[in-house]
Amino acid sequence: MNHKDTAHKDRVNQAIVFRKPDRTPRDFAAVPEVWKGLGEYFGTEDRNAILKKLDIDCRIISYDSFCEPPDIASSETDLNASQERSSVGGMWRRIEPDGSNRDIWGAHRKQVRTSFGMLDEFASFPLESANNLDDLRRYPWPTPEWWNFRSLRATIEGLDDSAAYNVRYRMGSVFETAWSLYGFERFLADLALDPTLPLYIMERLAEVHLENLQRVLETAGDLIDIVYFYDDLASQEGLLVSPAMYCRYIQPFHRRIIDLAKHHGKPAMLHCCGSVYPLINQLIEMGLSILNPIQPSAKNMHPEKLAQEFVGQIAFHGGIDVQQFLPKATPPEVRDKVSYTSELLGKRGGYILCGSHHLQADIPLENILALYSRES
Repeated sequence: MNHKDTAHKDRVNQAIVFRKPDRTPRDFAAVPEVWKGLGEYFGTEDRNAILKKLDIDCRIISYDSFCEPPDIASSETDLNASQERSSVGGMWRRIEPDGSNRDIWGAHRKQVRTSFGMLDEFASFPLESANNLDDLRRYPWPTPEWWNFRSLRATIEGLDDSAAYNVRYRMGSVFETAWSLYGFERFLADLALDPTLPLYIMERLAEVHLENLQRVLETAGDLIDIVYFYDDLASQEGLLVSPAMYCRYIQPFHRRIIDLAKHHGKPAMLHCCGSVYPLINQLIEMGLSILNPIQPSAKNMHPEKLAQEFVGQIAFHGGIDVQQFLPKATPPEVRDKVSYTSELLGKRGGYILCGSHHLQADIPLENILALYSRES
């Protein structure tokens, strides 16, 4: 890799340790309809080529691109089926006869049409009838042997091409995947009243994620810059669980992920939608390096407040509102917002430009191009 241009990789690595790079680092995530529109504009369906056109510094390698579960033929799966596939690479999905799909854990989703495109919603919850630990133990839980990382290094090296990008390994979630199997309302109620079953589910997930992470970093740690995990813990108005419940039941799993990443010399990045503000100090204290996606429309998450309270303590990733601003703004307004946010959150490094979630199908193409304009 020494012969490759390392500007993209270095730009992100400088920012997350609060050294101001030559320009604000850029990342990109979008729904399939946006990728399609950009592909038509640039004349290519190659997502990596589109990222190059936009001068994006980051690339993602996802854990569910390497699934090889036993007794499931490749003809039954589709790596492109998920509407959540927001970057390069695939996400393992088993296609059901009715057209719905299941991820590697068995979470069951179906596609629904909106006025702008398609989205995934849950079709059922495979553990919703579980009443005791024996019921959970009988579930066909994936094991680390269901993953084959032999092609990992070649996959990452294929992303780099003539330049070295900042590569993060997306390792999955604990809390979010757990409730997607058990049912959202019941999971939260049981976590508060009797957490035995929710904790068992999270532990089974965490064991696999941590073993996979260890294998990934042993196999290709020299090619990976960031360890990335996700758990949506908040709504627009506040947390889904109290800070005390997070600390007692969920934070220990997150701490194990962060500690393993740090053991291998890697910073950890958490995706958490909504108003996660009440937990930011806790996230900093346990060593989290990067918080994504920074939704300005969520309570207490506007960039001015975050810059005032947390600058130099944790890097922020995202921050350009996809809910109201980008669908309605003009291109000059988008460029102004990018400049303002980049200066506010990244005056001393510590900021990676991106949307506040996946760029949605209702955002005009010209605003997406303005978001990544060289003038920004």
